[in-house]
This record gives sequence, structure tokens and C-alpha cells, in this order.
Amino acid sequence: MDAVGPQVWYDMTVEMALSVIAAARAQYLVVRDEDAGCVGLVTQVQLTAVRDSSGYTDRIRLGAITDTSGPFVSPLATRAEAEDAMSCERLAPVPVVDEHGSAVGVLALSR
Repeated sequence: MDAVGPQVWYDMTVEMALSVIAAARAQYLVVRDEDAGCVGLVTQVQLTAVRDSSGYTDRIRLGAITDTSGPFVSPLATRAEAEDAMSCERLAPVPVVDEHGSAVGVLALSR
């Protein structure tokens, strides 16, 4: 499990998120809602694809592009449960979320 890393609000624009991810030299951002709960992750690849799409406007917010359905992993999850969550997303990073919805880490493949 990696440290949580940069966290941003779901009402942040895609353009601002691209600036944050570049400045942090991160691969992904943890997206939080108004209650500071984790609602998902966005990657630089996703952000760039949205910005480069034909329907892009500077008003698109992260909440509009973040998949809030998960998967999420509990800190108490077994290795098998964590592997199942990662395979659902084709081995993409998966947020580790506590019982209050706060991100405590990110499960990612070893580098």
C-alpha cells in the first residue's frame, strides 16, 4: 500500500487538477467530497483525455469524471479481497478507505 498522496476536492476543475498532479509529480489524485470522504481516484491519463476531448470545457469538475462506485478496499481486507478489487480495475490503483470513508492509502502494484 502506498501513502495517500495528493488529495483534492471533487468540485475542482480538470485544469486545476492537472496543475496539482503535475506539481506533485503524482500518478493519481485522491478525490474527496464535501464531507472529506474519498469518492475515487483520477489519473493524469484520465485528466488529459478529458481535457483533450471534443466536449471539453473549462467548467468540467472532477465530480463529473470520477467513478464513485469504487472499487474501494478496507484496511482490514485480505490479500485475496484486495487482489479482486484491483482486477476489477485492470490493476489500476485502488483507494484504501476506512469505516468513515477517509482514504488511508492507495493499493497499487509494486514499482
